[in-house]
Amino acid sequence: MEGFVHSTESFGTVDGPGIRFVVFLQGCPLRCQYCHNPDTWQFHIGEKRTVESLLEEYDGLKEFLKSGGITVTGGEPLVQMEFVTELFREAKKRGIHTCLDSSGVLFRESRRREYDELMQYTDLVMLDIKHIDDEEHKKLTGQSNQHILEFAEYLRDIGKDVWIRHVVVPGLTLKEEPLHRLGYFLGGLTNLKALDVLPYHTMGIVKYEQLKIDYPLKDVEPATKEQAVWAKNIIFQGLKERIQDDMKREGK
Repeated sequence: MEGFVHSTESFGTVDGPGIRFVVFLQGCPLRCQYCHNPDTWQFHIGEKRTVESLLEEYDGLKEFLKSGGITVTGGEPLVQMEFVTELFREAKKRGIHTCLDSSGVLFRESRRREYDELMQYTDLVMLDIKHIDDEEHKKLTGQSNQHILEFAEYLRDIGKDVWIRHVVVPGLTLKEEPLHRLGYFLGGLTNLKALDVLPYHTMGIVKYEQLKIDYPLKDVEPATKEQAVWAKNIIFQGLKERIQDDMKREGK
């Protein structure tokens, strides 16, 4: 089976546990205003790679991938879900830890059987939640967050480990009320293993210039580490409140 691959990275350190082999797939339906990989947006372009060729590339690096494995990201990897499923199936036969880095925007209950199969071979999902408010999410990405939140709840229901990532952008997502609301939602995810709150940066601007695409946030300053820490604290407040409320409802 072949997939459209944008690129691979040999020693990923922010793409799941340990040092990882990262596969960037081509194609994404989102148009996040702060996206730093606009060169992965287009569908059906890139290098055609087979599952076997990617695993051979991994094998050449595995001695250096301490406590790691394979992470598939994008673009949006679920654009090529059948390919990811085949890659992860073969990876698990070799005892390789597998991680899916996704926005979850393509999740549909009608495709539950396909997702169930993929999750059989997926050890961890890194899920990006861009904005908890649906209307603001549409402004930020061009898409609703409905299916993203449904995907998060699906992962909870099947007990699949999930890491949540959230980018804080001054003037857009760096606001107390939606951050608290995001935390309250996350408090209901009993499968949550980690939360990364990432400060917005402008390192992707050069790609927009190369592609001759207008960068939507050119007047927005990067977020500071202090702002990210503040945001994470607000999220945790909401998370704790949800856990407490759930315990009260259960009579604990």
